[in-house]
Amino acid sequence: MNRIDRLSAILIQLQSRKIVRAADIALRFDISLRTVYRDIRSLEEAGIPIIGEAGLGYSLMDGYRLPPVMFTREEATAFITAEKLVATLTDSVNGTSYSSALYKIKAVLRNADKDYLESLEERIHVVKANRSLPYQANLNPLQLILKGIAEKLVLKLDYFSYYRQEQTSRCIEPIGVFYMDNYWHLIAWCRERKACRDFRFDRITGIDCCDETFEDVHLTMKDYLKDFYKEMKLHEVTIHVKQQAYLNLGEQKYYHGYHAEEECEGGYEMHFLTMSLEGFARWFMTFADYAHVVKPAELDTRVKEIYFAIGQSLLT
Repeated sequence: MNRIDRLSAILIQLQSRKIVRAADIALRFDISLRTVYRDIRSLEEAGIPIIGEAGLGYSLMDGYRLPPVMFTREEATAFITAEKLVATLTDSVNGTSYSSALYKIKAVLRNADKDYLESLEERIHVVKANRSLPYQANLNPLQLILKGIAEKLVLKLDYFSYYRQEQTSRCIEPIGVFYMDNYWHLIAWCRERKACRDFRFDRITGIDCCDETFEDVHLTMKDYLKDFYKEMKLHEVTIHVKQQAYLNLGEQKYYHGYHAEEECEGGYEMHFLTMSLEGFARWFMTFADYAHVVKPAELDTRVKEIYFAIGQSLLT
């Protein structure tokens, strides 16, 4: 990126947040802090009203706004792709709001870029797994939850507890949301349980914002997810798979914690992090005649037990 483009990008970054740290600018553009200071000084000399707060970062003077921004073709294409993801992986209200925002973005594009995007729009699709969503699938809770997080509003939640098979009502203090395995999750402090809880969106049967606000004294989403992954107790698995079976594994491997592989004599050595050795063993049996377990030993033992049990069952 040349310096003119970087200065423009820094100006846009300054407008995107209330305060931007010099370290964040340096990290984004892979430049030194000294270069950041020099670029900020150049923007100030060009008449941009930048306020520098010692130890905090930089901000633009209130009321200063950029003229309409011209997006590159690559940036505009990214918006179109994101629209497909938002429409499929979030609720209808959020999808409608994103589409409305995208119309405003398209309005400032050059005609050639508009034609380019139109040629792609019907050729990008996101296919969601066909899982049934019980209870209130059309509740559209995401915008309400995000409002509660941003404004620190207590939420009244009606929730169906799957494990207890009971309907509950409780007041919660929302912390954040994340998406995993085809489901959205709300992490919140539950006043009834006096602890952080994970609420899956498809099990929320009713939700409303209360007038009451709360103090943001809970752990951050980053810390929650860090603890979440520690508690998952993942098992390291290494298997050797022959070429004949490797070609047929396709996307299945990702559902079982695949993260790396090396090509070796006769096939591939594949590495996984799995939550369930039992589940992995039963998946492994589908191609076990073309593979063997390298580690752990307990997985190898379990595969042999399953194989023996199948043999016994066929003989009886």
